[in-house]
Amino acid sequence: MQLLLLGHGRMGQLVEGLAPQYGFELAGWLDETNNPQASGLTAGRWTGVDVAIDFSTADAVVANLPALARLGIPAVIGTTGWQAHQAELRRVAQEAGIGVVAAPNFSTGVVLFEALAEYAGRLLGAQEEFGAWVHELHHVKKVDAPSGTALMLKAAVERGGWARPIDMSSTRAGYIPGTHTIGFDAPSETLTLTHTARDRATFARGALHAARWLPGRRGWFTMRDVLGLTAP
Repeated sequence: MQLLLLGHGRMGQLVEGLAPQYGFELAGWLDETNNPQASGLTAGRWTGVDVAIDFSTADAVVANLPALARLGIPAVIGTTGWQAHQAELRRVAQEAGIGVVAAPNFSTGVVLFEALAEYAGRLLGAQEEFGAWVHELHHVKKVDAPSGTALMLKAAVERGGWARPIDMSSTRAGYIPGTHTIGFDAPSETLTLTHTARDRATFARGALHAARWLPGRRGWFTMRDVLGLTAP
């Protein structure tokens, strides 16, 4: 299968190195130097590409996905921070008839963690003595805060039935790949759930798994679809 990479930073290079393990051959890569405003996504240049993985920037995603839709190339989006444009991008993908997997975090463990967060919201939502928080830690170069994963976990707790405020906080320090904690605190006890990524390869592997799953499908999907998970 032919893979196009959008973004060739640390994540893009990890995806490139792991791609052969998932049956992909690299058709090429584009970044801000050779693809400003999606100018590198031209008709005829990427004939035969089966799927694209985008680990670029939030602004680039907004330009890249419509261009990929025009070329009929399905996309896996691993970048965060563009969600304000999601409704429009979903419309573009639907009209073009392509498949898109978009997720704030491609770690299999995080996808399972989201399901646990929803279940925790269901169990603890009725326990009025508990308060809740979400805290996330990332490396200093991560721009968006709170992270997309933290927002996803908050939404999962609320979806489970939690109707009270959830405090959100972020830490940016050093080289932390990503740590997320959900906490529930009562007068005499505390319950916490934590996911820790040891390195960024988990995100690259998840994106490649999604890219292998996506061709031939139409619609807007998440990693829960890719892993075949249903609501708890």
